[in-house]
Amino acid sequence: MSSFGEPIDGIRVDANALLGWTADIIRRLRTPDDVAQDVAEVLVAADLRGIASHGTFRLPVYASLAEAGVIATTARPSRDGGTPVLSRWDAADGWGPHAGRVLMDDAIERALDLGLAASLARRASHFGIAGWYSIRAASRGLIGMTMTNASPLVAPTRSRKRLLGTNPIAVAAPAGRFGTFVLDMATSAVTWGRVLVADRRGQEVEPGVAIDEEGWSSTVPSRVLTSGALLPLGGTEATAGYKGYGLAMLVDVLTGVLAGANFGTRVVPFSTTAGPSNLGQLFLAIDPALAGDDGFETRMEALCEELVNAPLAPDAPGPVLIPGQPEAQLEAERRRDGIPFEPTDVEALVRLGERLRAPFPEPMPGPGSSAATGSTQPLAQEAR
Repeated sequence: MSSFGEPIDGIRVDANALLGWTADIIRRLRTPDDVAQDVAEVLVAADLRGIASHGTFRLPVYASLAEAGVIATTARPSRDGGTPVLSRWDAADGWGPHAGRVLMDDAIERALDLGLAASLARRASHFGIAGWYSIRAASRGLIGMTMTNASPLVAPTRSRKRLLGTNPIAVAAPAGRFGTFVLDMATSAVTWGRVLVADRRGQEVEPGVAIDEEGWSSTVPSRVLTSGALLPLGGTEATAGYKGYGLAMLVDVLTGVLAGANFGTRVVPFSTTAGPSNLGQLFLAIDPALAGDDGFETRMEALCEELVNAPLAPDAPGPVLIPGQPEAQLEAERRRDGIPFEPTDVEALVRLGERLRAPFPEPMPGPGSSAATGSTQPLAQEAR
């Protein structure tokens, strides 16, 4: 099965070289070294895990926001209220990945003492993939949960207007010999990035995931992007899309509404310089060991064992997978073979590097690239 968002033509770049270059670009936007490293780690993690729409592809937009002062490049989050269990933070419109890392780390340390702790952010910025923060908790033996609201792109069930964001939810937990359970999902039927990729490639999106300006189902990306909307997870009312709508609203309640940040249509779109988004975000950590016994990972292994050995449907392309397993496998491959980029994305990143005097890394040698000339050759679509 091919991933819709995988590059179909272009070059490969070494992951470590891309990480160093990304951090350098962020530093050149008047960002402290440690903050720039956090931003780079999250963006490259998205590329490694196959979520290109949230990876270094976004750097030109980030740069525009930083240069316009929408992102406060030197800002650091500060605690401004709450209790030992639930703390509230002012992210000060700074870099989202840095604030997210600080808030999740703080929740982790408190959870190791209290059993459960959460950090709530207001005045937060786009923080990349939500799963990165939950995985950070899981790497410490905890259950991590992350949520953020987003600018309105999704029409609630029975409406044709964008009123809610794609509002992702991410949960991660250690699973013993199965690695890490990672659920990282939008609460919309598809991501906005998927529609953008389809439009760029001259392709259609699947039926039942988006609507046009009048509220009719549409598979034409341009009609969706200009004045249409995404549908909630599940699609239409007939296919229980109201469940996805409910989940999207739940995220807004636990982030924007609870934190006193923007919510619903009040959230400023990430890709504009109209002003800070003022997102609400939630970072939660739970220590299973403090719930009564130390058998959590053993039970997780038992659950995973049942799932991966489940009887298969006739048309199944392979065994049942644990959420997060495909991304972990892809990350291992890309650390070895490099991260693929489409030519248009490479061109934008090369131009950004030239403007900020930080040359984009040379392509990796081998099929699909020429390290000597920097030219791009066809790169076969990868299977996932």
